[in-house]
Amino acid sequence: MLRLAVTGAGGFLGWHVRVLLRALGWPEPVVVSRGELADPDLVAAKVDGVDRVLHLAGVNRGEPADVAAGNVLLAAQLAEGLKHCANLPTRVVYANSVQAGNGTAYGDAKATAAQVLADTGVDLDDVSLPNLYGEHGRPYYNSAVATFCRVLAEGGRPEVHADRELSLVHVTDAAARLIGVPAGGSWDPSMPPLRVGVRELAHRLTGIAATYRTGDIPHLLTRHDVRLFNTYRSHCFPAHYPLALPRRADARGELVETVKAHGGAGQTFCSTTLPGITRGEHFHLAKVERFVVLRGSAEISLRRVGDTEVLRFPVSGDEPVLVDMPTMWAHKLVNTGPDELVTMFWTNEIFDPDRPDTWPEAVVAARPAPVAVGA
Repeated sequence: MLRLAVTGAGGFLGWHVRVLLRALGWPEPVVVSRGELADPDLVAAKVDGVDRVLHLAGVNRGEPADVAAGNVLLAAQLAEGLKHCANLPTRVVYANSVQAGNGTAYGDAKATAAQVLADTGVDLDDVSLPNLYGEHGRPYYNSAVATFCRVLAEGGRPEVHADRELSLVHVTDAAARLIGVPAGGSWDPSMPPLRVGVRELAHRLTGIAATYRTGDIPHLLTRHDVRLFNTYRSHCFPAHYPLALPRRADARGELVETVKAHGGAGQTFCSTTLPGITRGEHFHLAKVERFVVLRGSAEISLRRVGDTEVLRFPVSGDEPVLVDMPTMWAHKLVNTGPDELVTMFWTNEIFDPDRPDTWPEAVVAARPAPVAVGA
């Protein structure tokens, strides 16, 4: 278990790094904000004694000259802060790009920034990252995946102006590589890529959205299928929930269609919960989990890891609805009624006690939370 300092902690990659650290149970990292990087003495005070510094801060969009200058400046500021540090970290881990040195303003600046950090004399882990995708990416900024997901969640259709092959890595895998943890749980630091054309990607996500529109679960046959689905769901939540379930009634009684999965493994189980009792208080990194209350009344509450706002959904067996738990949101179910609660749960994978993908986290945060995306 290492003590880390992180620049760029409020960005897309930085947030996922901090969520993974939370799941691992590591200490909250020291955060060095972009403004603080300009003060070398403050940087030195913050990183003094940490094991590693993860340099994630960067400039990805803007005028070429600004992008180039910004990336080099941020690295130079960190390097200057390290010079003022009495107890240097053992390693600097740099979130570089596969575009480094490719002749573009961005690529050449990333290569120069890596050299600036190498010149500090601190051991440098220069990590070349491809295109990253994942939950809560910024549309029109982080990746085509985020853009297509947002367009589809809002009822539109993705537009493809030029087709080319992409090599996509899920951001949690990149976070595991940067932190330096071995494969386990739902992450893989070898960063296995999804190689797909832009047009095929748009088609694939369009199919996911069409299937999920009525609550059906699309084909989830590979780990990238699951992660693309989770990324799409992150753009649907909370506006698309709860979703009413189809009901059939005849003289014998009623039938409620709770899960219609179009492919892949899964597990269904039911529970009873006594009045006032809570279930949950955890989050998942990859697992898809569905709650359906069949009898009684309850409140489902959720909080995105790193945020403080709690979202609450009152649900009842009188009008069954589904609420799918978004990944990286702490969630819980509380029996709010006077009688026993009956709830159906469905997950996309059979429970494995050695790799449960269930990470304790109170919905009402009891300790400082990671910086929210975009902060």
